[in-house]
Amino acid sequence: MNTSYDVKFWDIRRNKSSKTASYEVRWKVGGREKSKTLRTKALAENFLSDLRQAARRGEAFELESGLPESMVKAKAARTWLEFAQAYVLAKWPHSAAKSREGMTDTMTGVTLALLRDRPGQPDLAILRAVLRRHVLLPDGRRGSLEPGQAAALRWLKAASVSVVELEDAKTARATLEALSVTLDGKRAADSTFRRKRAVFHHALEYAVELGDLSANPLDRVNWKPAKISGEVDRRVVVNPAQARELLVAATYVGRSRGPMLAGMFACMYFAGLRPAEAAGLREKDCRLPATGWGLLTLEQTRPESPRRFTDSGTTHDVRGLKQRRRKAIRDVPIPPELVEILREHIERHGNAADGRLFRTLTGNVFAGTAYGKVWKEARTYALTPDQVASPLAGRPYDLRHAAVSLWLNVGVPAPDVAERAGHSVDVLLRVYAKCIDGQREIANQRIAGALTA
Repeated sequence: MNTSYDVKFWDIRRNKSSKTASYEVRWKVGGREKSKTLRTKALAENFLSDLRQAARRGEAFELESGLPESMVKAKAARTWLEFAQAYVLAKWPHSAAKSREGMTDTMTGVTLALLRDRPGQPDLAILRAVLRRHVLLPDGRRGSLEPGQAAALRWLKAASVSVVELEDAKTARATLEALSVTLDGKRAADSTFRRKRAVFHHALEYAVELGDLSANPLDRVNWKPAKISGEVDRRVVVNPAQARELLVAATYVGRSRGPMLAGMFACMYFAGLRPAEAAGLREKDCRLPATGWGLLTLEQTRPESPRRFTDSGTTHDVRGLKQRRRKAIRDVPIPPELVEILREHIERHGNAADGRLFRTLTGNVFAGTAYGKVWKEARTYALTPDQVASPLAGRPYDLRHAAVSLWLNVGVPAPDVAERAGHSVDVLLRVYAKCIDGQREIANQRIAGALTA
């Protein structure tokens, strides 16, 4: 590209030769006269101001077009929408369904924040649906567009800013501000913002890798996400008596759903399993002796995501253990009480065709909404009204929190607990070292006794 630093500007002049008023910007680069006609004086003044600022920054101007290097680069650069599509396609094959879902959600929010103000803007709900269900998905997973959505896609393509506009830290900051609020304008949870910022930062790193950006603009934005401790709220953790009452109460919910799910809930409490781990548990993974402790050998999980994000085309992909290498296993010793529950479950309900213990009547994996409804009703049977209104065991996942907290509080060594729970020791101690419900009263009694001795 032939360039020159010899630039001269003239005043804007009105073009009188045309039937409608227009304004001409004139300048000279390396002795070559250049001009551009714009419809209004304001547009002409803005364009001339951009040229002057580029000259003040010491940018070279291209002889052929007469434009500064930054404008030439912006003119040739792809839009953010085009880049977002390329980023999703590049990362899709190497990501799990949940990661794909989070990536698409974040890139949707970023793309909506990087739009020019153009006439005819469609409703944001339509734009969001077009991005999430069509644009930011691989070809084979895209839903068909309705007439109104097709028009919205055309508007999106025209309104999307150039990737290079993110070189300006102000644009990057404005995008972070958009990610920091929810759809209704309220502040997003710190954990949600951190997750979305991480995806956005990774996408910008990819833009740098491809040469679309010279550097990651977020590194120049003085906005650090809040630190998240990830600690479990002690108010959600049940004691053993409460846990057993909840497990019994679950069997009273519905004709078949509650009884078929009670064993799954028991695995979350007595073995500390994640819901996706319990959903993937097969009979061959269980060693259930007639007496004494048993053993679960975890090998696969069944996390839930919308079909458009999964490899199998169903809502539950078969995946390996969370945060473990592929084909890794984890052994979890289980107490005789859980052994008896699982033996009874298998005898009464049998297994799915693939050997899974916990299945619907049609053999499918229970959806999160299904076991969530059962749990919600079971709480009303097992807990007092005040406890039902509290966070105590608000979700089935809280049974896992109770299990790990119990193990730690009774003195099981942290490395052993971490191995059973599938965590690193540092994460375990930071997140799960909480007292079970009622433990504080015991501590208070001990302190009171010491003070009066």
